Amino acid sequence: MTEFVSTQVQGGVAYLTLTRPQALNALSLEMIRAITGALQSWENDPAVHAMVVAGAGGKAFCAGGDIRWFYQAHQANDPLLDQFFVEEYALNHLIHRYAKPYIALMDGVVMGGGMGISQGARLRIVTERTKMAMPETNIGLFPDVGGGWFLARTQGHIGEYLGLTGAVIGAADAIYAKLADAYLPTNAIAEMVASLQARQFTSGEAVLEQIASFTRQHADACVPSTSQLASNAALIDTLFAGASAQAILAAVSDAEGDWAAQTAATLRSRSPLMLCVTLEQIRRARTMSLEDELRMELDMMHDVFRHGDGIEGIRALVIDKDHQPKWNPPRLDEVSGARVRAFFDSPWRKDDHPLATLGA
Repeated sequence: MTEFVSTQVQGGVAYLTLTRPQALNALSLEMIRAITGALQSWENDPAVHAMVVAGAGGKAFCAGGDIRWFYQAHQANDPLLDQFFVEEYALNHLIHRYAKPYIALMDGVVMGGGMGISQGARLRIVTERTKMAMPETNIGLFPDVGGGWFLARTQGHIGEYLGLTGAVIGAADAIYAKLADAYLPTNAIAEMVASLQARQFTSGEAVLEQIASFTRQHADACVPSTSQLASNAALIDTLFAGASAQAILAAVSDAEGDWAAQTAATLRSRSPLMLCVTLEQIRRARTMSLEDELRMELDMMHDVFRHGDGIEGIRALVIDKDHQPKWNPPRLDEVSGARVRAFFDSPWRKDDHPLATLGA
């Protein structure tokens, strides 16, 4: 067990806490392995009926993968960079298919890899501090950790909007988009956890009902239908229905209002190549199983650090911090269909794929 993951079992409930607050609980390979090992152990433990995962520090549930390490590993030709994503996606799959109730307390920043360890939860709880996003196009990546699959299953074209822009949404938006299930104020979390720890549970359903007794009290404080995402849903469905990223940008640019202007500016700042790749990913994922979509993501990730904008995006954001990425190509109209399609060509034969056994 790594120092950045702590575990406890009490009263029939297992608790897992990410304890790397100085890095907003960003995931390392060691943390992924520790989480996987704990989940596998608890799944087979008859004394454990449910599990609760949270982030320490008060600022973040989990801000994603450790992108600074991604850059360093790439520069060093470290084979563990590829292995990171193999094991991360296998963990994402384990959570989605977990046999016992897995409850994610999504308080604070929940982005990228943090979405990967929460979107498969049986119960996804958000708070007034939740800042949720799949911001990968901002650093020349694509929404992975099952992002294509769960974004494709939001209503209308919200998935395209969130995936292409990397927009940050709050609690009501998340529930509206079906990326969260319930709301609980941050100051009620400790009381709810204490109530769990004060009991001896004999079933996962009893754990869920105990938590529901808290979330029901606060349902009126977070109304999805009044969220900003809900108010823009019709416009998003119109503007993000385009057949290409270039068509979407043109539609958003032509639309009136501050929201459209800000959204167009955001799209222009993202990697043109990864806007096209992300749109193709989400559109393909709508008809794919979770297992096939995760395998597709691993194919894509194999290419993104070798032939994509990922290293340049990370350099600009967290290494040199100049916030001036030199995207290749620099314009949407210079992205070729052939280059986009290449991201979806697997470097492995079907039986040799590192995630071949998912769902088997």
